Amino acid sequence: MTSPKVLTTSVLISRLAREKKRRKTIVFTNGVYDLIHAGHVTLLEKAKRLGDVLVVGINSDASVKRLKGPKRPIAGQADRQHVLAALEAVDYVAVFPEDTPYELIQKLKPDILVKGGDYATGQIVGRDLVKKVVRIPLVKGRSSSSVIAKIVSAYGR
Repeated sequence: MTSPKVLTTSVLISRLAREKKRRKTIVFTNGVYDLIHAGHVTLLEKAKRLGDVLVVGINSDASVKRLKGPKRPIAGQADRQHVLAALEAVDYVAVFPEDTPYELIQKLKPDILVKGGDYATGQIVGRDLVKKVVRIPLVKGRSSSSVIAKIVSAYGR
């Protein structure tokens, strides 16, 4: 279930260094991407249009548990990586074990950092490490939390 788009940080660093030598613009976004939905896909497609190479950082399973609680993630990191790698807009996927992507952004040195419009610019981790930050408006009514709430409502515990 592995994809050539799913890379370790060290391999990704060297791959992006080659892309930068070719004057490619590197775009980075990150998130949990638990239960990927149309809002995620829309954000990723818009992020890809901002540059040449789109890198998606995802929180490790342990990181998600720390941030969202013991019942999350719903989909494990291998599944989340696989689904993201299957999307046309995504060039590379990397997992980070920390609670924020700051260290990964520091290592990858992207040109543009993208987050959803629910983040104020001052809240965006890594904004001090990039040339440009872009906030993309959310797709109304689309969130993993709302999908999970609908499932729980429909099927109970």
